[in-house]
Amino acid sequence: MRNQPTARQVRLGSELRKLREAAGLPAKEVAGLLGSSSAHMSQIEAGTSAISEERLRRLAAHCACADEELIEALVAMATERSRGWWDDYRGVLPQVHMDVAEAEHHATFLHEVVITYVPGLLQTPEYARAVFGYMRPELPDSELTARVEHRIRRRLVIERDHPTSYETIVHEFALRVRVADRRTASAQLRWILDQIEQGHVSVRVIPMDQDGFAGADASMMYMGGPLPQLDTGMRDTPTGTLFIDAEAQLRQLRTLFRKVEKASLDPTTSRDFIHGMTKEL
Repeated sequence: MRNQPTARQVRLGSELRKLREAAGLPAKEVAGLLGSSSAHMSQIEAGTSAISEERLRRLAAHCACADEELIEALVAMATERSRGWWDDYRGVLPQVHMDVAEAEHHATFLHEVVITYVPGLLQTPEYARAVFGYMRPELPDSELTARVEHRIRRRLVIERDHPTSYETIVHEFALRVRVADRRTASAQLRWILDQIEQGHVSVRVIPMDQDGFAGADASMMYMGGPLPQLDTGMRDTPTGTLFIDAEAQLRQLRTLFRKVEKASLDPTTSRDFIHGMTKEL
C-alpha cells in the first residue's frame, strides 16, 4: 500500500472508479468479481494500492468498457515501472514538485497561461532562484538550490529530441516585473526569444493596454493526455496545486484558454514585442 500516491496514480484510480460508476456497479460487487475485498477496491480507486494489468482488464470487461484505446492507456499507466528524473528529488522537495514534472513528462501537449511570473518552463536559473528565494526566504541554500535545479530540469520536455508541443500565453506584467535586477531581466527575455527562435515553443503576449481582458486569475496549465478523456488541468490555489480531471472543469479550462488567446498578440507580433522590451533594458 502506498502512503503517498502520486497525482498520476490517483488519476488512474479515479479513471477506474469512473469505469465502475458508468457501469452502475457498486465497489463491493466489482471487488468480488476481481477476487478482492471492498477495502482493497477502495484503495485501488484512491491510488493508494496498485492494480495488475490482468485485474485491470478484467475490471474493464466486467464494466463492459469497449474503448480499447482507453483500456490500453490505463494499462500503460498501471504498469509503469521506470523511474523518472524527478524521483531524484523525492524526499527532498514536496510531492507536488514530482507530480508536476511527471504530468508534464507524459503530456502530449502543454497549454499554459501565466499572469504574474515568467512561465516556469521558460525561466532561467537566476530568475527561478530570485522567485523561490523571495517567496520562501527561510529556505536553506540546499533546498533553494534543489528547487531551482528541479525547475530547470523540467525544461527537458521542450528540449528533448522529440519535444512536447508547448504553447504559452504570458501577460506583459510578468515580463516586465524585475524579480532580481536589470541583468537578470534582460537575460530572461533573451532566453525566451532563443526558445521561440528554435521553434519548439509558441509564446503569445497579452499587452497591458489590451482592452477587455479581465483574466487576472487566469493562470493555468492544460496537459493533453493520450486520449482527450485523459487530459489534465492544473491550477495553483491558496491551498496548493490542484489537478483537475472532471470533464466539465476541463471544458471550462479549454474555454478559458481560448478566451485569453483572443486577448493576446499573435506569436510573431509577440516575439517582436519581447524583442522591443529587451532594447528598453
